[in-house]
Amino acid sequence: MPEELQKPEKPSSVSKKEVRKQRLLESQSYRMMKKVALYMDQYYLDGVAGLVPGGLGDMAASALALVHVYFSLFKLRSIPLTLAVLNNAMRDVLMGMLPFFVGDVIDFFNKSHSKNMKLIDGYINNDPLVVHELHRKAWQSAAVLVLLIVAIAGMVWFLIWLTQMLGTALFS
Repeated sequence: MPEELQKPEKPSSVSKKEVRKQRLLESQSYRMMKKVALYMDQYYLDGVAGLVPGGLGDMAASALALVHVYFSLFKLRSIPLTLAVLNNAMRDVLMGMLPFFVGDVIDFFNKSHSKNMKLIDGYINNDPLVVHELHRKAWQSAAVLVLLIVAIAGMVWFLIWLTQMLGTALFS
């Protein structure tokens, strides 16, 4: 058959996956996640932010985890990955809330943003170990997420109570 009459070959699904993967890796939200992980964990800005009084630094540092949540939920459309990312972020929040600078010290060593990047990169690259682990632990992640939310609410209540008790003891 002459070349002009031959049907063009359909692109394979592998190439479509590679094109999607490349688009994800070049997206603005992916670059933002990489920068957040770099600055917050490698340059220890997460720990430094925790030193800001009133929990304002911890709230700002925690808000930066939303870029990971957005990417995993809306770009990758993976509920198990999103649950794992939320778990890492909520654990970081809970540990950062520990009183008497214990949480601030932990913030310097707990690298939740880097952990989330490893999970997201593993998922994008279809790493069988990461994907299997995410799917295996999806329900566990959901249960732990609920427990973390309850624990954070309890910690907020405890910190308010502790502040009131210390204030009463110091100023009475």
